[in-house]
Amino acid sequence: MRNRTAHDLLAFASGLVFGLGLLAAGMADPAKVLGFLDLAGAWDPSLAFVMAGAIAVGLVAFGIARRRTTTLLGDAMHLPTGRDVDRRLVVGSLVFGAGWGIAGICPGPALVVLGAGRTEAVVFVLAMVAGMWLFELRSARRAPAAAA
Repeated sequence: MRNRTAHDLLAFASGLVFGLGLLAAGMADPAKVLGFLDLAGAWDPSLAFVMAGAIAVGLVAFGIARRRTTTLLGDAMHLPTGRDVDRRLVVGSLVFGAGWGIAGICPGPALVVLGAGRTEAVVFVLAMVAGMWLFELRSARRAPAAAA
């Protein structure tokens, strides 16, 4: 990394814009999210427009990134290459979706809500960190067995 300060400022600005976007879109409001997920009840489709907008921006950004070898700050470009739909991906998606449906919060907005000091976000983030820790613990136990 050439200029650590520029990277830090860009990361801060990106996170700030992302967080403000989550707040403006209502993604940090569990009631709004649960309304979107309630397909059988009083469905609120507004978050579908937020997601469609995010997908559109992502498609353009990844299209541009695929044609580049370096980032705007000069670092090597690292894009995801995996395309496999395996058991881990499907089970992880189901667990993620279940947690999102139960709590009405997903990881990005959870950090925004945590910054607002809301108790449910503290509980959610602690549970999320515990889940990540359990995953790492399980992966570490499986690694020696796979190497043998």
